[in-house]
Amino acid sequence: MTFSLVARCAETGMFGLAIASSSPAVAARCSFARAGVGAVATQNVTDPSLGPLGLDLMQKGLSAEQAIENIKGVAKFLAYRQVLAIDTNGLTAIHSGENSLGIWGDAQATDVASGGNLLANEQIPQLIVDGFLDATGHIGDRLIAAMRAGLKAGGEAGPVHSAGMQIVDTVTWPVADLRCDWTTDCPIDNIAAAWEIYKPQLDAYLQRAADPTVAPSYGVPGDR
Repeated sequence: MTFSLVARCAETGMFGLAIASSSPAVAARCSFARAGVGAVATQNVTDPSLGPLGLDLMQKGLSAEQAIENIKGVAKFLAYRQVLAIDTNGLTAIHSGENSLGIWGDAQATDVASGGNLLANEQIPQLIVDGFLDATGHIGDRLIAAMRAGLKAGGEAGPVHSAGMQIVDTVTWPVADLRCDWTTDCPIDNIAAAWEIYKPQLDAYLQRAADPTVAPSYGVPGDR
């Protein structure tokens, strides 16, 4: 019931993940990223514990492929899971269990991997990968472009109701973590609209965390 991608910006070292589903609050359960380590998406009859597990393994020095192989050796019910991982070298790995739902598939390249289930067609993961690689600009712009490419190609077989985009950089928290937990409109469009508002303010939020005495004005009533 989900399609997603994990990605790395080769220029900045940022990691990002974008995901959409017919299920509610998909990003809260399925998307995991850690600065300086990588990103993991866990989906299809989801086990959220596999996201932190994959990141912990890569933080210990394992590659994305080694992390996925380790997960396959210890996790239960892997036939029902899809897990995507990307590491600090931009290497990717994917596990798609044979009991993934409906039409399912995955695709990968350096710096990006995509997977999905209950898809409208088998080409969607590859088109998401191509959409990311063909796009330019900030990794957030490229994640949105990739998801829109997947949606344009058919996306999920049914209506999509939730989506999310998470980006990590050098601090310990996500520099962007945008979610649409439920809508009858297009959640990817909602995330894209939120990103257009958030992107120009991203650096200001980082500055406020680092040193609020030199941060930009908050722009709210009563702010001096």
